[in-house]
This record gives sequence, structure tokens and C-alpha cells, in this order.
Amino acid sequence: MSFWALFLIALGVSADAFAVALGKGLHMQRFNVRHAVVIAVAFGVFQAAMPLIGWLLGTTFAQYIAGVDHWVAFGLLALIGGKMLWEAVRGGQDDAEDTDRLQVRELLVLSFATSIDALAVGVTLAFLPVSIGWAVLLIGITTAVLSFVGVLVGRRVGARFGRPAEIVGGVILILIGVQIVLEHTGVLGALGAVG
Repeated sequence: MSFWALFLIALGVSADAFAVALGKGLHMQRFNVRHAVVIAVAFGVFQAAMPLIGWLLGTTFAQYIAGVDHWVAFGLLALIGGKMLWEAVRGGQDDAEDTDRLQVRELLVLSFATSIDALAVGVTLAFLPVSIGWAVLLIGITTAVLSFVGVLVGRRVGARFGRPAEIVGGVILILIGVQIVLEHTGVLGALGAVG
């Protein structure tokens, strides 16, 4: 798998964390660099750990589904992307209180909740030719950077970018799933030979 495909996956799974970080920034009374760093690190660590766990689970069962692994990868990515699109379109009411306090329990719950999709992505990575160490590092760093930016942007301009970020993330994951199927079924190779 190319660096760019992996980077797009990292962007896709980071979209939830980015959207939540925007919300956290929106509800800060004033920008706090230390809080932004703590949020970014927490989201980054969880987003890196979950794909690793998923990859370990996936490699355990890879031999049993080797013949259909590309369909499993497509199904998981399409499911995650579709869920992100549904949540972005459905939306919700923002009734959180503005505060400068950072609650550890809430941060851990949010970090876990935004990284569940990354677990399924990790299962998908078990069926693809990719270095899991590199993938985990890239996903963690991408999420941390985007989460920090999310807090900063959320504080400065509000949460209007959260929904579009989730839509873009969902579309990216679905398209990567389609690409995996097209590559494994030979359609992309055939198209390249024609062109």
C-alpha cells in the first residue's frame, strides 16, 4: 500500500477526532495550549493503539478468509465511511457548556469513542501489504496534529468545519475500500493496460 493511500486512511479515521476537537475548542473560554496538547496526544494515542489491536485480531483470522480478504476490507471501510456520513448528515444538538476545565474521564471516553472506527481499519490493514508499525505511527501522528488544529480552529471560528470533515473522512474511506476491491479483482490493472 502506498504512503498516500495510508495517509488518506489516516485522514479518514482522524475525522471523528478532528470534529470532537473542534467542539472542545469551541467550548473553551480561551485557548489553552496545554489542554490542546493533552487532547491531541490522547486522541493520537488511542487512534494509534486501536488499529494495532485490530491488526492483531485480523492477522489471527487472516488465514481463514484469505480468499475474500479484499471484500472484507471493502466492507469494513464502506461501513465505517457510511457511518461517518450518516452521523455527519444526521447531525445533533450542541448543548455543551463553555469551560476551561479539562476532565480526564471525559477525555478518555471521547478518545475511546473516536477511535473505535480505527479498530476496524486495523482489521482491514491485516489483509493488506502494509507495515503495521508505519501505519500506526502515521495514524497516531496525523490524528494528534489534526486534533490540535481542531481545538485551535474550534476556538477561533467555531464548529462549522466538523460536519464537512466527517463527510470528507467518510468518502475517503469508502473510496479506498473501492480501490482495494478494484485492485484485487484486477479491474485497475486492466484499466491501466488499456490506458
